[in-house]
Order: sequence, then C-alpha cells, then structure tokens
Amino acid sequence: MKKVVLLTLILSSVCYCQSQITAPEIISWIQTPGQTGYSGIASNVQAVNYTSNNVYVSCTCIPGYDIGPWAGNPNTPANQNFCFAITRTPVKNNGALTATPLGHIGVWTNGVSLFNVSDAMSYNNLGVWFRNAYFFEGPSFDDCLGHPQQQGEYHTHVNPTCLYNDQAATVHSPIIGYAFDGFPIYGAYAYSDTAGLGAIKRITPSYRTRTMTDRTTLPNGSVASSAGPAISGQYPLGAYIQDFEYVPGLGDLDEHNGRFAVTPDYPAGIYAYYVTIDSNQNPIYPYLLGPTFYGTVPAGNTGMQSGHNTIPGNAIVYTPAASGFTELNTAGISTYPNPVSDFISITFGTDAGVKHSIDVMDMSGKQVAYITSTDSQVQIPMNEFSNGIYLVRVTDDEGKSFQQKIFKQ
Repeated sequence: MKKVVLLTLILSSVCYCQSQITAPEIISWIQTPGQTGYSGIASNVQAVNYTSNNVYVSCTCIPGYDIGPWAGNPNTPANQNFCFAITRTPVKNNGALTATPLGHIGVWTNGVSLFNVSDAMSYNNLGVWFRNAYFFEGPSFDDCLGHPQQQGEYHTHVNPTCLYNDQAATVHSPIIGYAFDGFPIYGAYAYSDTAGLGAIKRITPSYRTRTMTDRTTLPNGSVASSAGPAISGQYPLGAYIQDFEYVPGLGDLDEHNGRFAVTPDYPAGIYAYYVTIDSNQNPIYPYLLGPTFYGTVPAGNTGMQSGHNTIPGNAIVYTPAASGFTELNTAGISTYPNPVSDFISITFGTDAGVKHSIDVMDMSGKQVAYITSTDSQVQIPMNEFSNGIYLVRVTDDEGKSFQQKIFKQ
C-alpha cells in the first residue's frame, strides 16, 4: 500500500523563472533524460517543444516506473515514437460533441497514453451493448492498472495509480495529463468549492449504475435494438457501458467527467477533467473522460496512425533547467538538513506568506505528493520514504519555479 506523506517546501539557490514558459501545459511534463524503463526503452517524456499555439510532447509511451506482468495478454510494450500536439488555447465545443474514440484520447504527464472506457467489443458483435474494458480486460492490468495493446502501446483505461499518490486525500491532486482537446486532467482530489475554497475532497462523478433487471433498454430510456446478456454473476451490472447512466448534479462532475474550477495551477479557473475513484482507490465509471470531449479536438492526435505530429521549425525547446532563467528570491530562507533521515525544516524570510505549489517525485518520475503552502515555517517528514534521491519542484504565485534534489538516507 502506498502511504500518504505530509510534504512541504524545500528551496535552494538553483532557482529559475521565465514568464513565457510558466504555463502549466508546458511545465507539467515528466522529463528524465537518459532514464530507461521496460525492455531498456527510453522512458517518460523525451522532449517538450512549444509555440504560441501548441505544445509538442515527444514520448515512447513507456513510463519510468516498473510495469507488467499482464496476465493472459500476449502483447508487450514497444516504443511508439509519439509526438502529441496539445493546443494551448482549448475552447468549449458548442457544436456537435466529439466522442472519445478508441485508441489514445489524451496523454499522461509521463508520456503514457490514456484510452476510453471501451475494449472495442460488443455483445454478439451487434454494436449495441459495448463492453467495459475495466471489467473485461481488468484481469490483464498490471499493478499500475495499465497494459499494452496489439501494437505495443502501453496505456491505461482508468486511474494511473503509479503516476501520482492517489491516497493523498488532504491535498489537491496535481495535473497528471492532458486530454486531446487541450484541457488538463487532474488526479482524484480537489477543492470542494469550484471557487478554490473549502476542504479538499475526493471528486465524484455524476454517473451511476442503472437499476434494471434485464438489458432491454438503453440509458436514455429507449428500447434497445437487441437485448444484452442476462444480468448474472458472469455479466453483472457494470460489465457493459450501457449499464451506466448520467444523472445531472449527482456528483461534482458533468457528463464529460469534468468541471470548471479554480485549481492551484489555474488561479483564474479552468475546465478540467478528473480521475474518479472510490474511497478505497478503486476506479469508478467513467474513470477518466466521459463518452464525449468537452472541447474542440484538433486533428492529428486521434484516429488511425495518429500521434505523429511534426514539430514546426519555430518551436522552442523547453527544459526544466534551461539557461536564461532568473533566480527565485531565496533571501532569508534556510533549509536543513540535506541529506535527511527524519525530517527537513524550512524557515521563510522575505519569501514568507508567498503561496508555493510543490510537487515531489521519486527518480522514476512517479509523483509522490503535491501541496500548496503559505506557511512561514514548515517541516517535511521523510521517515516514510525509502532511501534515495527525490526531486522537488516548486512554483510560486508569480510563476517562478525551481527543481531541487533531496537525499534521503
């Protein structure tokens, strides 16, 4: 079981800022140069390039953490050489909504694909009762709740549990990905109030399992053109996508599994999707995105042979420690000790009262905590961590940021 650890801020003299690259869609990606994952394949995001219109995310689809095995699945992960283009100006789709199709519908911050709820098959191949991938393919998921498809594209249909700490129920979850309409995807916990106020809570969907004794009607109440399998131990309610219905206002989210809200990364508010899980971290429908995207989906990322966009010649390369940054004000700030065994104490001087967003990753790229703080003196309990190196990334409320390694021994 993953343990929830209260973490806070570490500041150092290696601090950087640059106004043009502080946008979340540019800085949120996990880059670990030289690191490899499954079968020695380069892992996490390989490069991030951006223009005023798009962010170009180059990745292999292999995470930095361990994956596999996949019971009963004959496929193995392979380098996909993807280049996804994420629009920097996402807009609501006011026309005919775009269905979340088969294949990748977004990308996690470590470059792994996310798929919709379907396993691409239907009862008796009639295209009426579509199978829920979590039910039918779930036994082939690894401990990180992912698996490879026929072409070796490693992906998740549900909560990417190894990407972030999905038990950190008292802090706002980080951005863990972007959908292909350009809107961010957060983990399972957020402010109870969409204005960015109130306690942190587990965000709930507005879908529920239907109450029915047979599969003869669809969620909209119409009679199905063909009946589904009998509801039984073999095919319980929830095995098929049409076993669920959307009830406006039932939970926190809309039919797309998102909402407009203030978040730590978007203080003016943003429409965002949220991973949905129950109190035991089990995925609950619709898991990631709903049946349709909220926004307009640009061409190039979905459909056959997609995900191989060309980076334009005027694109700027983003690296977390690029030259040309200026130093975050650290006057009067003390941090001790490092290396650490039990906890680190940090005292803020002239930077006291400034809001900081902090995420902490292990060296595989896995997010282990995310918090915001304005405290003048804080501590980080480190006794729950395994020995090793951790990366702390901090952004202040003016968009200035830095990265720092912490040694646990």
